[in-house]
Amino acid sequence: MTITNKSHPEEFILLGFADRPWLELPLFIILLITYPLAMMGNIAIILVFIIDPRLHSPMYFFLTNLSFLDMCYTTSIVPQMLTDLGDSTKTISYTRCVVQLYVFHTMGGTECLLLALMSFDRYVAICRPLHYTLIMSQRTCLLLVSTVWLTGICFSISEVTVTLQLPLCGNNKLDHLLCEIPVLIKTACGEKESNELALSIVCTFILAVPLCLILASYASIGHAVLKIKSSEGRKKAFGTCSSHLIVVLLFYGPAISMYLQPPSSITKDQPKFMALFYGVVTPTLNPFIYTLRNKDVKGALGNLSRNMFSSK
Repeated sequence: MTITNKSHPEEFILLGFADRPWLELPLFIILLITYPLAMMGNIAIILVFIIDPRLHSPMYFFLTNLSFLDMCYTTSIVPQMLTDLGDSTKTISYTRCVVQLYVFHTMGGTECLLLALMSFDRYVAICRPLHYTLIMSQRTCLLLVSTVWLTGICFSISEVTVTLQLPLCGNNKLDHLLCEIPVLIKTACGEKESNELALSIVCTFILAVPLCLILASYASIGHAVLKIKSSEGRKKAFGTCSSHLIVVLLFYGPAISMYLQPPSSITKDQPKFMALFYGVVTPTLNPFIYTLRNKDVKGALGNLSRNMFSSK
């Protein structure tokens, strides 16, 4: 193996499920099916938002950002996974690993904050309906979304850059399906306690704080919904929020189990299954969760389909 400098190899070997080769073919087939589904579902949501003027509201603006984010998120890892599962060498160049680290963690950090922003939007819509258009103006929404994306980028740049300074002592084997910060810290040699502490502190702000804001928003929403006298009104309010809550649970559960504990305590297969969950399963399910439980999106998709077929 050639070393580019004293600590960084030219390429990494992603071991993945090398100890369970019987898993590779089923996983390859699953990824081959779910990746196009994720892309088509998220593209469809973006298209209906652009085409249908009825969806030009803050809630669907944030949903469109989530769809674009999920497309980038899953694209940053699935093509590499498919390549490794279909190849016996299972290598990734150091440069591609670095790019994957920056993109993957930018999308992950941004999604944490965007989900909190979406819950705040629902809080204002249900608990402050008379002030909704004033609070969630177009300018405010653009500013909030820009801040979320910028914060996600800053999180990624800071954490990935610091992690890449760790010496690997010639070790180029990562027991994972992709390049991810906790696994790189675990693989590194020498003193890394400060990196673990820094990751825990940053992830507390990027994961735990937004989650607390989400829970606080939904506690207020639940209290407000119970005061609604009309059963139809309560049903509509719960229906609007339930999709977002499901997405929050699907994303935050695995992310917290990976990033709010020291990398040294992570078990052997935990990173692989967690990455598959929040990097593949969640982006694939998100468009279907929002579509199946939202009459406006279903109606817009139906109109888009009819227009496409009628034009043919």
